[in-house]
Amino acid sequence: PYMWAAGMKGNISPFRRAPTIEVEKSFSDVMDDLNFGGFINVWARRDRFVFSADAMYVNLTESHVIGALPVIGPVPPIGAEVDTAQFSATLQAGYRVYEAPDFTFDVLGGVRLWYLWNDVNVTFAGQSRSVSSEFGWVDPIVGARVFYRVNEKVSLMAQADIGGFGAGSDFTWQAMATVNYSFNDKLSISAGYKALSVDYDSDGHVFDTTLAGPVLGFTYRF
Repeated sequence: PYMWAAGMKGNISPFRRAPTIEVEKSFSDVMDDLNFGGFINVWARRDRFVFSADAMYVNLTESHVIGALPVIGPVPPIGAEVDTAQFSATLQAGYRVYEAPDFTFDVLGGVRLWYLWNDVNVTFAGQSRSVSSEFGWVDPIVGARVFYRVNEKVSLMAQADIGGFGAGSDFTWQAMATVNYSFNDKLSISAGYKALSVDYDSDGHVFDTTLAGPVLGFTYRF
């Protein structure tokens, strides 16, 4: 499990054929709206065959109240609440093409799954209306991972992939690099930086965003 202090920047149209809006949120903005977030990374190996899984789920609620409108003037308060949930999972399998005592290089291929839910509830003069939308897609991806052991306690890891190629999104990429410190053979801590980007525009939905920020995680090895 890990924490990802990610900000978000891009353009989205969460409802089919709705206007595209520009979004730019710092990590503190995201935390103000956060209901729940979870991130986990799994790495497995048998001989030279490797498997990687990285999943995240984020649920946000953003609320606004308007008490006056231009020209019209004061009106009964208009309340708008937007609930957004985003799930993404990157699943890859691959082969260790180079292995030395202090260095390994793996090539990977797989898919990245995306699913987004949006629910807008507007309240005006005691009346409430809701609009919901959900959509998802699957991106093929290819990637690589390198690992370098500096000494018995410290190591470096970098992993990246690209994909989409018009099959799901037009293009997607992800990159993460960490410095790792091992307390013992089973437990270690990692700190670094991660970025995830996707450009999706299909069937009236637009999700063209980049998430980026520091990561901090713990690894249990068994």
